[in-house]
Amino acid sequence: MASKIPIVTLLIVMLSCHAANAQLSPNFYASSCPNLQTIVRNAMSRAVNRETRIGASILRLFFHDCFVNGCDGSILLDDTATFTGEKNAVPNRNSARGFEVIDTIKTNVEAACSATVSCADILALAARDGVALLGGPTWQVPLGRRDARTASQSAANNQIPSPFANLATLTSSFAAKGLSTRDLTALSGGHTIGLARCTTFRGRIYNDTNIDANFAATRRANCPASGGDNNLAPLDIQTPTRFDNDYFRNLVARRGLLHSDQELFNGGSQDALVRTYSNNPATFSADFAAAMVRMGNISPLTGTQGEIRRNCRVVN
Repeated sequence: MASKIPIVTLLIVMLSCHAANAQLSPNFYASSCPNLQTIVRNAMSRAVNRETRIGASILRLFFHDCFVNGCDGSILLDDTATFTGEKNAVPNRNSARGFEVIDTIKTNVEAACSATVSCADILALAARDGVALLGGPTWQVPLGRRDARTASQSAANNQIPSPFANLATLTSSFAAKGLSTRDLTALSGGHTIGLARCTTFRGRIYNDTNIDANFAATRRANCPASGGDNNLAPLDIQTPTRFDNDYFRNLVARRGLLHSDQELFNGGSQDALVRTYSNNPATFSADFAAAMVRMGNISPLTGTQGEIRRNCRVVN
């Protein structure tokens, strides 16, 4: 019997490590809100048809939510006279967008199943659907997150990875959230869709040397050395509204828009994986979907923690 004790101990440790995530299940609302996924998908389909960019915007909201105290819907909370949220943190100010789409989905979900589905779960589903609607993979989203009653502007300022970061900094940022370098590289592939502001890539196109000269010249035309901070450029110059593996092809060609993008292919540890993704879209899609589930499992509020917000912008 003695020889079995380590195995039992190991099982207990493994179970306790996964206790929070074990409470999340794709079937969490199967009986309490059976049409949830259809409601979210239909609203996202309408939103993407109106503006393809919104798929990328919602994906980014989810990423910025999960990296600040877990996937708890805290990014959705508005600032008030007595409450400081995360919307005006440096990574979100003048760039986080798509809140109205989440509001619309929440209204539709409340009409079907009031006070049942969290804003955090709605954001997780909307991010998945935005990717799928733009040609990317789909996946089962574990559900059962609850909404935070708090937010942290300081954590948003300090924990959301910067577009100016080097590979070592990116690696440690993701490791702090329990994510591997493979997760980092796969999730960075979310930059196959969406737009970035001039202020986030000015240094790259004027100062970096590991950049294709023609690409830099093209981007400089709409991003002057000073001024034009909010001028936009596609993160993926080839297919900016289609979720595919062209982002990685761009990196191999030294046409990553952000400094942090090109760091993934710059003579370092991720070069081989970037090449793999650039040549094998199926591998990228599978890894991206798996990494999205892992990111969605960061420190969820479950059980009686937090609340189910009635309005995603304010605590109950």
